[in-house]
Amino acid sequence: MKRITILGATGSIGGSTADVLLRHTQDFQVYALVGHRNHERMLELAQALQPQWVVMTDSEAAAALKGKLPQGMKLGDSMDHAIAVATESSVDIVLAAMVGAVGLPAALAAVNAGKRVALANKECLVTAGRLFMQAAAKSGAQVVPVDSEHAAVHQCLAGHDKASIRRVILTASGGPFRDRDPATMQTITPAEAVAHPNWDMGAKISIDSATMMNKALELIEARWLFDIEPDKLTAIIHPQSIVHGMVEYTDGSVVAQLAEPDMRGPIAYALQMQPRLASGISFLDLAKHGQLDFQAVDAQRFPAMRLVADVLQGGDSLAIAFNAANEVANQAFRDLRIGFMDIVQIVEKVLEISEDVSVQSLDEVWSRDRESRSITESMIQSLGG
Repeated sequence: MKRITILGATGSIGGSTADVLLRHTQDFQVYALVGHRNHERMLELAQALQPQWVVMTDSEAAAALKGKLPQGMKLGDSMDHAIAVATESSVDIVLAAMVGAVGLPAALAAVNAGKRVALANKECLVTAGRLFMQAAAKSGAQVVPVDSEHAAVHQCLAGHDKASIRRVILTASGGPFRDRDPATMQTITPAEAVAHPNWDMGAKISIDSATMMNKALELIEARWLFDIEPDKLTAIIHPQSIVHGMVEYTDGSVVAQLAEPDMRGPIAYALQMQPRLASGISFLDLAKHGQLDFQAVDAQRFPAMRLVADVLQGGDSLAIAFNAANEVANQAFRDLRIGFMDIVQIVEKVLEISEDVSVQSLDEVWSRDRESRSITESMIQSLGG
């Protein structure tokens, strides 16, 4: 029986993971659940999954759980506790699904401990991809993607010669605004941006999907995850979200992975590639779908995809600035401090004044991340936000 720690258990990925695990209680045992503030959801998960440890990185949320957890269950209240349960010697798998750069320390600790890391936190690779994958190579950790697009590419690459790869193609739904007139996009509200047509996700990632910043970040992630040259990475809009990723080979063949859009599929794959686990998702009926559509990405509507081309060709510092500026601007839009189209425009301005260098340490990652956030906040304030 494999033991698992779930980082970010109270989010949507954590919930989907719980659903998969409850289908395979004979194969997996939950060692620890880690969350931040949502103590009510954590209590539900703790009762269902019966972990040895529950950790809330927010001390007030942890205090709210005291005396409520099932008997014998241990309670932690800090990031140090999260790191401890991610590196516990008896744990086989760590599912890393904390949102944002805050999830990096615990995920990297799991990698350094040589765990199988089911990675749903893209910021780990966007902000520290070189360091993260170097650490995995050194420790022998296996990093398996949970993002549906990267999980698809991972499957499409299996058994193929890397030198034969011509292009890695990530698909994008295009979000709720794929056909909207760019001239009308400045008036978009947070409620409109969160209403994703295919996926039920958190607010931050839903808005990232609406700007296609999410896909831009995924291209950076793919660069490190698959050790692929930037000029071999591209994206295409596919509204149905049935084809999740493709790899084109030098002989003209394209290998694609298809499935109904449900995160339980890639989660099950990340937990155990072979033999495959029943995930609970519906089986694909292509005749019922009738047709699959594809269209090129419109850089006018989605300028984030234009920006990421330069970031991919640059040093690590540009990716750190790109991610940090987006996180701050995304939150500012949700707080009604800036408009929808301001998000990417602000990120572009931050990139213009950011140094283009390789990053050599995690301390430097944090330093550049803090600097970029500060610069972004100052820009937002200068706009009156």
